Amino acid sequence: MDQEERNTQQQLEASANDSEGAIGSTMQDEMPEPGEPPLEPEPEEEGDTLECKVELESEPEWEVLSDVELNEVIESICNSKAEEFRMIGYEHVTGMEIWECVSDKYKKTGTPPLHKVVNDILSLKVTQFMNWMTMSIYKTNPFK
Repeated sequence: MDQEERNTQQQLEASANDSEGAIGSTMQDEMPEPGEPPLEPEPEEEGDTLECKVELESEPEWEVLSDVELNEVIESICNSKAEEFRMIGYEHVTGMEIWECVSDKYKKTGTPPLHKVVNDILSLKVTQFMNWMTMSIYKTNPFK
């Protein structure tokens, strides 16, 4: 009986391996890789060939904004930051003050690329802004 059980088990394993291999190979043949277009069926005759045309996604075209449009974008970002400060209790902050704070550090080096300006506005902390406000009051000295 031992020999019969071994033979039966070997036959079951062999048939399982055969069916897995058949399923795996057909699934592998039929399924394209992620990101690839679906595959066409193979030609039935030897002389026939199939062409697979892949349409590549075109790169996005960047719009060139005018100076007026750039100023509007920067103004809206500054207003958004001022609104954020108002939401946490700093009620009298304006978008113009945010811009003056951020642009103050550009006086020596010049205006950086747009992505840097946007990052500087959006990453401005209340403490940085309040320090700038305090220093600007001392610089203008309104109490004399």
